[in-house]
Amino acid sequence: MMASAGGVSMYTRAQNNNYQDQLVEQFAPLVKRIAYHLLGRLPASVQVDDLLQAGMIGLLEASRKFDHGKGASFETYAGIRIRGAMLDEVRKGDWAPRSVHRNSRMVSEAIRAVESRLGRDAKDHEVAAELDVSVDDYYAMLNDTAGSRLFSFDDLLAAGMPAESVGEEGPFDGLRDDRFRAALVEAIDSLPERERLLLSLYYDEELNLKEIGAVLGVSESRVSQLHSQSAARLRARLSGWQGD
Repeated sequence: MMASAGGVSMYTRAQNNNYQDQLVEQFAPLVKRIAYHLLGRLPASVQVDDLLQAGMIGLLEASRKFDHGKGASFETYAGIRIRGAMLDEVRKGDWAPRSVHRNSRMVSEAIRAVESRLGRDAKDHEVAAELDVSVDDYYAMLNDTAGSRLFSFDDLLAAGMPAESVGEEGPFDGLRDDRFRAALVEAIDSLPERERLLLSLYYDEELNLKEIGAVLGVSESRVSQLHSQSAARLRARLSGWQGD
């Protein structure tokens, strides 16, 4: 006897639900790993339980919306959605004063101006001069943006995308745009060698700032400054990006 269309539909949904449950169970540890990785660079006021809860929601959404035909692995896709959900949760309680947001923009604009004028990577003292501050004050601005708000590689992903790519699904959905991803990869490849290495150690190898400092031979504070500076440099280089 031929099954009814309704019966087939119910069976298909049940199969899909079972597969989604399996994905969530298998990748739940990824949520914990990402939560503690992020927690290391957030203020003490951020609770790991809040990150875990937001991350599980991101994982559930990833299990429902993952498309094998896009080419990326589920772990890669889920990691983006989990991290995005956590960052969205953090941004709801944005603790930074307006001056920090303003300084973030000013640093990126100064880097863009120097690099446009000189046609090469902007050096620390050149950015400081463009900002009309001392090098020490420039480093203090980088420390403020690193410690007071998530001015990081994660934030620049949202900042570099066209507005129409953001929408209700969260800023990280724009990563599915192949053209932006290509522009981002190109911008990362153009970074100074030490900043490229830092991003690789932090995001690929998942070392913490202290461990990265040991690799680079600099203090943990300097690693934090370089991390913020690499994000500012990428923001500057992606500022004019269009999906054309």
